[in-house]
Amino acid sequence: MKILVINCGSSSLKYQLFDMENEKVMVKGLVERIGIDGSRLIQKVEGKEDFLIEKPMSDHTKAVGYVFDALVDKENGVISDLSEIDGVGHRFVHGGEKVAKSVIIDDEVKKAVEEYTKFAPLHNPANMMGFEACENLLPNVKNVAVFDTAFHQTMPKENYLYALDYKYYEKYAIRKYGFHGTSHKYITQRAAAILEKDIDDLNIISCHLGNGASICAVKNGKSFDTTMGLTPLEGLVMGTRSGDLDPTVVTFLMDAENMSTAEINNELNKKSGVLGISGVSSDFRDLEENANEGNERSGIALKMFANRAKRYLAGYIAELGRCDAIVFTGGIGENSVTMRESIMEGFEQFNIKLDKEKNNVRGGENIVSTDDSNVKIMVVATNEELMIAKDTQSLIK
Repeated sequence: MKILVINCGSSSLKYQLFDMENEKVMVKGLVERIGIDGSRLIQKVEGKEDFLIEKPMSDHTKAVGYVFDALVDKENGVISDLSEIDGVGHRFVHGGEKVAKSVIIDDEVKKAVEEYTKFAPLHNPANMMGFEACENLLPNVKNVAVFDTAFHQTMPKENYLYALDYKYYEKYAIRKYGFHGTSHKYITQRAAAILEKDIDDLNIISCHLGNGASICAVKNGKSFDTTMGLTPLEGLVMGTRSGDLDPTVVTFLMDAENMSTAEINNELNKKSGVLGISGVSSDFRDLEENANEGNERSGIALKMFANRAKRYLAGYIAELGRCDAIVFTGGIGENSVTMRESIMEGFEQFNIKLDKEKNNVRGGENIVSTDDSNVKIMVVATNEELMIAKDTQSLIK
């Protein structure tokens, strides 16, 4: 069975084609600048030179059309005919309370995506455009939606409600939804396999740390609490997002700087986080380099990121009662040896101990705690695309 995975942004499209017999990636590609001058597609196949298409792509339907052309290209493709594609899995950001698991896309799913576009105005419409393009060009193939929010629909009310007048939850569905759910779900499954533990008895804390970052407390294999909220803005300090702050900061800045709601949203989502603190970059590699060279603000930004993660880790350990493992994933979680050390520093008093020698790894699947640590500390490379492909395969079977 061959599954195509599509991940659409507002002006971009990432794709991978999987052979599910061995869960191997046959091809991966990226389309950039959809609807903008300079549209191009770059496709990568192991053992071949990169394949480039530079043609105008006015919308996602045109972009998906070129993806299909690239997949069946006689010299650069990997399949001879589009009929070899058995299903298409799409990443969707926000399914709200209406979608608690991956689903074959039908009219009800479309309504849910439209309803919760109010909380994901940049992502949900783009995700839907990718689906509609595939529906038009592959009318006989089933499409599956895999939602970032779905994994977190098992959180109890005391963890997802905000301490606002309850009428706002009833009227507007204002609550914590959580994101990165596909990654946290994959990490939970891999941790259970690595630790040889029944997933229904598995308690872990999954730390998806990248330019966007979230931590998830997993209890008995299900999401119990998570750092991101109504939108991906809440929680950890991130590359350009502020994370948690006093809500009065928002109203103060709007008054003091005469900002509109669009301007304050842009400020908190795109100009804050470690970029705002450092004034240098949202890339943690740049920050580490600058901090090592004596840039004080870069050093402060890194410490803020680590300290916020510590607070949530300690709180989630207490919430879970028993924690089997702390798992680091994502671009920073998998690759930054120093950030893992910074976050885990101080947990020795609870006999949760990082082994600095074992921790000197990037990616893969590794246990990096000392042998006598009360809680395993792990590094596990995430694979959201494979998780989407697996969910798609199970549904279309």
